[in-house]
Amino acid sequence: QVQLVESGGGLVHAGGSLRLSCTASGNIFSIDPMGWYRQAPGKQRELVAAITSGGSTNYADSVKGRFTISRDNAKKTVNLQMNSLKPEDTAIYYCNARILVRTGLRFNDYWGQGTQVTVSS
Repeated sequence: QVQLVESGGGLVHAGGSLRLSCTASGNIFSIDPMGWYRQAPGKQRELVAAITSGGSTNYADSVKGRFTISRDNAKKTVNLQMNSLKPEDTAIYYCNARILVRTGLRFNDYWGQGTQVTVSS
């Protein structure tokens, strides 16, 4: 069974920083990509950032230059460093990973439980 466990998040003033981490565990053969999504109240879930096993990254325009995604393939961990946070970054942040399990035939999407990020003005 595959699990994604998130840590980090919390309450911060505008202009502050937070770091999110997510670790995958289970009978995993490969993970590609890993990333973070967020969902604000009344809005659809949106991609924040994603990173491939080779290190290629993709960011939402709204976070470019402020957020940095990184991963440790050996530890099956993805991190999101969030700087210069704005009130509009307030949302539940979800870790996402496309995973091929050792007994599987194709990659499937897995999600973390979500962690709240609140940025006060």
